[in-house]
Amino acid sequence: MKNTRIKYFYQLIASHLSILLIAFLILSLLFVRYVEDFAYEEKAQELESYGQKILEELESPRPGAGLQSYMSILDAQNINFIVFDQQSRILYPSSGNFPPVVLTQEEWNVIEQGDTLVVNRDVERFEYTVTFVALPYVENGRLIGGVLLASPISGTSEMISELNKSLLTTILIALAVALLLSLLLSKLHVSRLQRMQKAAAMISEGNYAVNLPESQFDEFGDLAKDFNKMANKLQQSSEEIDRLENRRRQFMADVSHEMRTPLTTIAGVIEGLRNNMIAEDQREKGIRLVSDETKRLMRLVNENLDYEKIRSNQVTLVKEEIEAAELLEIIQEQLQLQAAEKGDVIEIETEPGQVIYGDMDRLIQVLTNIVKNSIQFTENGRIVLKAFEEPQYMVIEVQDTGSGIDVEEIDLIWRRFYKADLSRGSGQFGLGLSIVKQLIALHDGDVRVESETGKGTKFTIRLPHKGKVEEAAEE
Repeated sequence: MKNTRIKYFYQLIASHLSILLIAFLILSLLFVRYVEDFAYEEKAQELESYGQKILEELESPRPGAGLQSYMSILDAQNINFIVFDQQSRILYPSSGNFPPVVLTQEEWNVIEQGDTLVVNRDVERFEYTVTFVALPYVENGRLIGGVLLASPISGTSEMISELNKSLLTTILIALAVALLLSLLLSKLHVSRLQRMQKAAAMISEGNYAVNLPESQFDEFGDLAKDFNKMANKLQQSSEEIDRLENRRRQFMADVSHEMRTPLTTIAGVIEGLRNNMIAEDQREKGIRLVSDETKRLMRLVNENLDYEKIRSNQVTLVKEEIEAAELLEIIQEQLQLQAAEKGDVIEIETEPGQVIYGDMDRLIQVLTNIVKNSIQFTENGRIVLKAFEEPQYMVIEVQDTGSGIDVEEIDLIWRRFYKADLSRGSGQFGLGLSIVKQLIALHDGDVRVESETGKGTKFTIRLPHKGKVEEAAEE
């Protein structure tokens, strides 16, 4: 079975009109009923007022003349009256077309109790529908009968009929105006929904550059504000995904490039050894070359693992107070042979008792990476490791007398697998310096580079003292 869809625009109009119609009907019925009751009550009060005057006239010494004048006045207003006794016989007027009075026992009980009997609509006892009242007629403390005044309700009915016509006209005009306003308001609301629908369609197609007009007027404005926030978040997420994808592609390209050279070398040497293409006196050199390239691959894999762990916050630092001299001596001992191969000398300058607050293993990793890069770009020179104290930081400097780094390339050396192609030679930074920057950031410190081509390079690391780190943690 096919579902029947009704547009929201028509739903709004139908809801507005149905509410208005119900409200108008209820109000009209209540109003007509109120006016009808009010009209009958007014008529009854008028008849009762005339009845009181007739009773006063009956108590006068000469009631005949007065009653005759009242009869003329009331006839002009289409009101009839009679005076009757307890046997329902008409005492006055002696002649006329007024029918005999026939009251029920309950109605007689009202008169006998001295109260005024009021009947708003009577359709049975008279030739036409009337409103009548009956007042008790008492003389010398004894109930004689009563005075009955009756008036046809045709005038009242005509007034109520005219009122109904006017009310119906008013309702039709009000409905027409309400329909017009409903069309305008419905169109306004639907247009706002259509804008949101269009924006949602754009987002579903991957276009997050949407901006709905916001307002504080109603929930539509709040929804538009939240929608814009969502679109902005999606745009940021999309951009981040694109950046991550580009980085992934670049990473794969860099890793493939870095691995291709050592793997080609290893494959070539092994093939040469297997086919006896390498002379006996060169075999040892070939095996050493395979060993070095294997270590290079292992270093590359380990650095990648370290880099990703640091980026994903999987590295937990175990900070402690470290003797600066001890830390620098470890670096000197580990790399002095490598430095000696290039004719370099590693020197230490620090005052006794200087203390560095950080993770011992990670700081060794940081300094090892920096010193290795210094060795790479320095031949027959000096590499100085220096540690000294500032008011809020402990400073570690690694300065060499090597070929230096071009000023335009200083900010680029922190990139993964960045390679420097200098006029004095070529070199590569791999992941080492990227890891250095990440690890120093985890220590809440910073690292800077100063360099000039042909005059060497200086790395400056600032690590906060233990007290400052603890204060920052408390805040």
